[in-house]
Amino acid sequence: MNVGIVGATGFGGLELVRLLLQHPGVKKLTLYSSSKKGESIETIYPHLNGIKEGKLEDIDPYKIPEQVDFLFSSAPTGVSASLLPPILERGMKVIDLAGDFRLKKSEEYKQWYKKEPPDARWVDLAVYGLSEWNTDLIRNAQMIANPGCYPTAALLGLLPLIKKSLIEVSTIIIDAKSGVSGAGAVPSVSAHFPFANDNLQIYKVNQHQHIPEIEQMLHHYCETNKPITFSSHLVPMTRGIMNTMYAKVKEGVSPKEIEETYIEYAEQHDFIRLSPSQGFPSTRQVYGSNFCDIGWSFDHRTQRITAVSVIDNLMKGAAGQAVHNFNLMNGFPEAAGLPASPVFP
Repeated sequence: MNVGIVGATGFGGLELVRLLLQHPGVKKLTLYSSSKKGESIETIYPHLNGIKEGKLEDIDPYKIPEQVDFLFSSAPTGVSASLLPPILERGMKVIDLAGDFRLKKSEEYKQWYKKEPPDARWVDLAVYGLSEWNTDLIRNAQMIANPGCYPTAALLGLLPLIKKSLIEVSTIIIDAKSGVSGAGAVPSVSAHFPFANDNLQIYKVNQHQHIPEIEQMLHHYCETNKPITFSSHLVPMTRGIMNTMYAKVKEGVSPKEIEETYIEYAEQHDFIRLSPSQGFPSTRQVYGSNFCDIGWSFDHRTQRITAVSVIDNLMKGAAGQAVHNFNLMNGFPEAAGLPASPVFP
C-alpha cells in the first residue's frame, strides 16, 4: 500500500515513520507537513539520514486521495475537523491521532477542548480505536479516532474490572504521570528543560480533555454514568506513562476473582502483559514498544484495589496503537510493523 502521514514532523508522526518504514504491507510512504512543507525530512531530523529522505509535501486534502491509499493524520486537535472530511468523502480510510472525533457528544467536545465541534456526520462515522476492545468495529471502519495516551493506559487497566462489575465506578481515582514527549514537538514552557528537569508538575487539574474520553468508554461497559477523578502530572523523562488507579471493590468480590479476570484478559491479547503476583510494572519495561503492562494489589483494610498500567505514550499511546489499528483495518497480522521487544535499558 501507498501510505501517507499528515503531521509527519511531530513526535507521533515520527514514530509512525519509524514503524511504517519496516511494515511489510507498506510500499511507499509519503510525508505531509504544513509548517515545514518543501523541507527535507532528513535535514530536520538527521536520524533519518539514509533511511527516509525527501521533501515534505504540502497538505492538500483534495490531492491526497490521488497520491496515497491510506492516511494517518497526526495533525493537532482542531485541524482534523476541517482537513479530513474532503478525504473521507472520497472513500479513503483514515486514522486520526488527534482528539477531534473521539467524543460522541458535541457539547462535551466544546466544553473540554474549547473549540467548535466537528460535523456530527463524521463523529458518528468514527470508531474509537482502542484496539483490544473495539476490534470488530475497527476491522470494518473507514475512520478511526485513535485514543489519547492517558485514556489508553487507564482503560486497558480498568475495563476488565468494569466489564465484570468488580469495582464501583464512582470511586475511581486515576493518578497519571507522563514524560515530556506527551507535550508534543512544539516547545512549551512546562516542557522547557529548566522547568521540566528535576521537577514534578501537576497540570490541567480537573480540566484535562482526556477525562470525558475515559468516562465515555467506562460508561459504555457499566450501568452508571458517575464521573471519575483524574489528575495528570509531568515527570522529567522523555517517554512513558504510568497510571496508578484506585477503586472500591464491590461487596463480595475476592482477590482471586480480580486475578482471574486479569489473567483471562492478558491471555486474549498479545500486547497486554501482567506483572508477577503483587508486583508492579515500570515505564522502562515498555519503552519503544506497543505493550501495556499491568500490575495490581488488593487492600483488605480499605476494600480497594490499586491497579497500575504503564505504556510508552508515543507507541501504545499513539503511533503503535495506530499501526495496530491499521493492521486490523487492512487484514494484516496484528503485530505487523510493531517491535517484538521493548528497548532496554
